[in-house]
Amino acid sequence: MNTVTLIGSCGALLTTLAFLPQAVKTIRSKHTKDLSLALLVIQSMGNAVWFVYGLLRTDIPVLTANLFTLILVVTILGYKIRYK
Repeated sequence: MNTVTLIGSCGALLTTLAFLPQAVKTIRSKHTKDLSLALLVIQSMGNAVWFVYGLLRTDIPVLTANLFTLILVVTILGYKIRYK
């Protein structure tokens, strides 16, 4: 693995992990009042577009990070919609 890929992988891992605590807290508490619906929708759309970009470029760090982040954000979004 070259240095550029390593740096990209580290950044991808950190930005993906950033959503993990919120997802866990949301799943446990089912409390979403303070979460912005607009943020979750825009973030999920952005992650979906980055995922497609990663597919088209065959960029594994971009692809995997955005797939996992998309799963986390869509999970939180689902809770936001279900537990208004």
